[in-house]
Formats: sequence, structure tokens, C-alpha cells
Amino acid sequence: MHFSQAPWTGDADTVMGQTYPAAQRAAPKIHSLFAAHAAEARRRGQDNIATLPEIETIEAIVGAAFWASLRREEGYWPKISLAFVGPHEASHPLLLERPLPLDAAALTRVAPAVERAGIHLGIWPDGGELWVWGTTSSIPATCFVVEVAAPGLLVVKHHRGGDQGKFANVAVLEGDQIKVVDQGASPPDRPALLASLAGFDSMASWGDSVNILVQLAVSMRAHGRGGLLLVVPPGTDGWRESIVRPIAYAVTPPFAELAELCHGAPADRQRREWRESLARVVHSVAGLTAVDGATIMTSEYELLAFGAKIARRKGWPQIDQVTVTEPIEGAVHRLVDPTELGGTRHLSAAQFVHDQPDALAFVASQDGRFTVFAWSAGPTMVHAHRVEVLLL
Repeated sequence: MHFSQAPWTGDADTVMGQTYPAAQRAAPKIHSLFAAHAAEARRRGQDNIATLPEIETIEAIVGAAFWASLRREEGYWPKISLAFVGPHEASHPLLLERPLPLDAAALTRVAPAVERAGIHLGIWPDGGELWVWGTTSSIPATCFVVEVAAPGLLVVKHHRGGDQGKFANVAVLEGDQIKVVDQGASPPDRPALLASLAGFDSMASWGDSVNILVQLAVSMRAHGRGGLLLVVPPGTDGWRESIVRPIAYAVTPPFAELAELCHGAPADRQRREWRESLARVVHSVAGLTAVDGATIMTSEYELLAFGAKIARRKGWPQIDQVTVTEPIEGAVHRLVDPTELGGTRHLSAAQFVHDQPDALAFVASQDGRFTVFAWSAGPTMVHAHRVEVLLL
């Protein structure tokens, strides 16, 4: 089959035979955001920019992914990534002799073969219809991608460019809910972690930047057991005033492999061996957060302890209120009792940051929620940043 290079402008309803109302509502906004990302990439002089899908194409791909997410194949729900990319835009594409129709049944059947991270089903138009032409692990910058994260839960992403598989989340659709990631300017007191997650850091560094805290957060959320990570200033012991002693699993001397990797020569970061070593150590440290209690690490990435119990600092009051935000358009600040955010982990993390305002606390819930607690100098109180939409 020969695939035309012209964008498909057909009727989205013809793909599925039924519509997904949230896709219809979200498609125009998503289209405008991808157009802006592509324009910015061109302004920066970035090469190999992906073709921008039309609104109808976005609606069709999102709709197909949604209906596929609700199906089962031998008891498993599909984990798939759909990319709007033509075979001519991909390096070393795996081409099917007979392309598959873009429908839920076809996507569900092929899902077991492409559920590994980094593999995308390529979608491209031909003859007035959209087809799955095969698979690819290489896509151009700003490429439109839809991932099935869970039944009824979709994440729309764009590829940041470079060869390290970096993506930025654009929107999350869950049932009839649409959450568009806030693309606005970063507030002055936003932790650097959140700026990196949302893509507010230097766009010029998208292709080669490495943010260890981001990777730790993703790995903490992925192990599914819930966890708590405290990040404290290096070379200080003030944090011990908020920890029950003795610490069951103190680390002496501090585990420094992650720090050594981060502070190595910049040229090393381009080597596959370095990236593989970094991923191994990140997963090891993140795995410690599954142990009951808190894992403690310095902002220089030296591991100090895990399984630590948090206690209110002597002479400091019990925290009774935090401000909560989510990095999505239309979100508003809310003042809540920290017990409303979750269980003991959330309350302990909020208390720790209240007592140690130069620290950060990361809390992963078993249900997938992820909260970063940081001290806010504006309202002078603990700020709970709900960031799971950036980690999916």
C-alpha cells in the first residue's frame, strides 16, 4: 500500500463507528498546542519536525485509543502508544505488508507485541482513511503521540527531539474529564523539578538534559507500592530533628553512586552505558521508597537512609493547612487540611516540609497520585503540587 504524505481530513466517525465526546472537545485545543510546539521548534532551528495532524485526525486517533483501552485481549488491557508519523518520517520502520485499520479490535489484537516502552504504532492516512502501517521506535520532534495508560485513561504527548526518548505531556483524558497541562510561565517559587516535568525549563536543553528527580519520581510511581522520598540540603544535620532515632536503615557512608554519575564529565552523558547505569541506580534508589517509612537523600543525590520515621520537630506546631495546586489549565489554589490529600505519608511529608522548609518531599500513592511538597515563600506555608498528570 502506498501512503500519501497529505494530512487526512476525513470524518473521525468513520474510524470507529462511534465517537468519543471528550476527543471531540479536546481536539481543537490539542491541535493549537501542537502547532505552537512545532513553531517553537522551528524558531530554535530544530531539524526533523513532525507533520502536524489535522483536528479530525487528532479526534480519530484519540477516539480509537480510548475504545481500545476498554477492551481486553486474553484478560489483559492493552498498553499501546500511537504516533502520527509516516514510514518516510521514521528511521528503520517495521512495515506491515497489509496495514491494519485504525479501530479498537485491531489495536487490541496487536497490543501484546508493542507494549514495551519506546515502541509506537505508526498511524498515517491513505485513500481517505487512517491506517496502522507498522511500528517504529524513532519519531521526529513534536510528533503527536497518544498513550493508553489504563482503561479509559489516555495521555497525549509530544516528542521533545533528540535520541533519548524524551516526551512532554500535553493533555490527559480520563473518561469525560480533560486535563490540559498548563503551558504558562513558571511561578517564581515553583520547584525546579516541576519546571522540568512541565517543560518550563530551557527548551534548548530538551534533547539532552537529564533531571534525576524527574526520573526518581517516575520510578517511584511505577513500582506501585507507594513511597516517600525526602530531599534535604547537603552537609547539614538539621533534618535529623524531624526524624525518629535511631534510624532503622541509616546508610553509612552515604551511598554516592548516583551522585558520582550526575557529576561526571558531560561527554559521558551521551554514552549509552552511562544512561543504562543511571537508570539502574535510579530504579534501585526508587525501590527503597517502597519500604515503610521515608527514604532520605541530599539534593546532591547522596542516599542517607531509608525506612525512616518522621516526627514533628520539637517546639514546632502541628501543620493544619496546606495550599494545593495541579499544573493544568483552569486549576485554582485550594487550602485544605493535609489529611485530605491522603494517608499517613501525606501528613508526615507535609509536616516534615513545614518543619524543614529547605527540604522537598515526594509522595507516591498506590493509586497513582503523586504529590511534591515544598515550602512556598509567597503565602509562607507548605505547597502541595499534585503532578501525576506530568508523570503518566
